[in-house]
Amino acid sequence: MTDTPAPAQPTSPEQLFAFFDKLGIEVTTHSHEPVFTVEEAKALRGQLPGAHCKSLFLRNKKGRYWLVVCEESTPVDLRALGDLLGSGRLSFASADRLMSVLGVIPGSVTPFALINDREHLVTVVLDQTMMAATPLNYHPLVNTMTTAIARDDLVKFVEACGHAPHIIDLGG
Repeated sequence: MTDTPAPAQPTSPEQLFAFFDKLGIEVTTHSHEPVFTVEEAKALRGQLPGAHCKSLFLRNKKGRYWLVVCEESTPVDLRALGDLLGSGRLSFASADRLMSVLGVIPGSVTPFALINDREHLVTVVLDQTMMAATPLNYHPLVNTMTTAIARDDLVKFVEACGHAPHIIDLGG
């Protein structure tokens, strides 16, 4: 068995919003120009309230995957993170693996992409500092929108996707 599944049809933002409705999760979504970096997002978001976050899709040499989500200003040292998670050396997963596992392209990585991880290959790590804020802002599978969600609803969503989030202090 390979560490990358066959690509599945990714979920659309509209299907994601329908899933939120099914779970009783209220979100607020704002459209904007495409953004690919934290700096671009800062320039375009205006005065959206809440924590603005980044999501890192990582893998180790054994082919295990992690989605690490934290506030955008939190520095992430991959070597130290690998030690903290007991994963060994971590690196960014390729764009092909990102699409195969989470169904999104670079610049659109988000915890909402867990809806596409139907084989439950990803370990979810949420930063404790980020989880103290609300609302939390993420792309809804595309980088032309930002969706705000309450922290408890984020956990509810992650669990509904079949994942047990690990909330840890990343030192931010």
